[in-house]
Amino acid sequence: MNSASQVEHFVTLFDSHYLPLGLCLYRSLEEQGRPFHLHILAMDENCASALEGLALQHATVLRLKDAETDALRATRKNRSIGEYCWTLTPFLPSLVLARQPGIARVTYVDADVFFFQDPRQLLDELDTSGKQVLITDHAFAPEYAEHARYGRFCVQFVTFRNTAAAKKVLEWWQARCLEWCYAREEDGKFGDQKYLDDWPERFRNEVHVLARTEATLAPWNVAHAARMRGTARPVLYHFHSLRIVSDERVVLHYDYRVGRENRWIYDQYVATLRSIVGRLRESRIPVLGRPLYGDAGPVRAGWNYLRGYLRGTLDWAAL
Repeated sequence: MNSASQVEHFVTLFDSHYLPLGLCLYRSLEEQGRPFHLHILAMDENCASALEGLALQHATVLRLKDAETDALRATRKNRSIGEYCWTLTPFLPSLVLARQPGIARVTYVDADVFFFQDPRQLLDELDTSGKQVLITDHAFAPEYAEHARYGRFCVQFVTFRNTAAAKKVLEWWQARCLEWCYAREEDGKFGDQKYLDDWPERFRNEVHVLARTEATLAPWNVAHAARMRGTARPVLYHFHSLRIVSDERVVLHYDYRVGRENRWIYDQYVATLRSIVGRLRESRIPVLGRPLYGDAGPVRAGWNYLRGYLRGTLDWAAL
């Protein structure tokens, strides 16, 4: 059973572009999840060096050589960096359990997740269920219901106990992602996440689906949750579609209406992000941006920004 004194182990992966977001995840665990340890697979050497230079007390920095097998390396030839990250995801819990055989469980968490409350609240539900694996529903709002075609469940927070039953689920997922893991719909598949769709039936004795959907919010459901339940108070928020576009600006969301009443969620995250960016600047670690409409040209990009802002589907902040 879980206890406040038990160190919770989490694992994530990101590259230099996502470094500030990954550090926000770490900061949120410092504030909400102690005691904890975050295992970070750095997807490039600059990211690994930056993390090591920051000397995070409750983190272990891993490199690709620590995670890759011949089978994984063979998939890199025909997969994008994003697709390769998805391919690696089911291997990360196994990597941590192999390096830390005495721990009770490990939770994979996306780098753009931020904890507003103690994640043990979610893990307590796994304990109560008596099962071995915890997954979370996207819980799309009605206006985004068509997005379920990409997967009912979200690979944002997935917990595996250190048991043979949980490892059976992991190994099945690993094999599927080695076979096929692409950012397109094909034969009922999409990336790493649509493989989870049949887990409640395929692994009915092992997998528990988190019942508290209001505890894991994201742009695709936060406005609906606020309408249905009042002020949103998530345990975690998934900042999907948040993008640092330059070293001075961050797009908070695009293609989603999150609602002005939920702006506090983004304000709190941006405050943390600004603190992180300040530390990176002091350490002379570059903050890398990825233009949102990089191929559109400056005029078209400006129009896209304005249109999204006027529609309420795009917002941004200064860093």
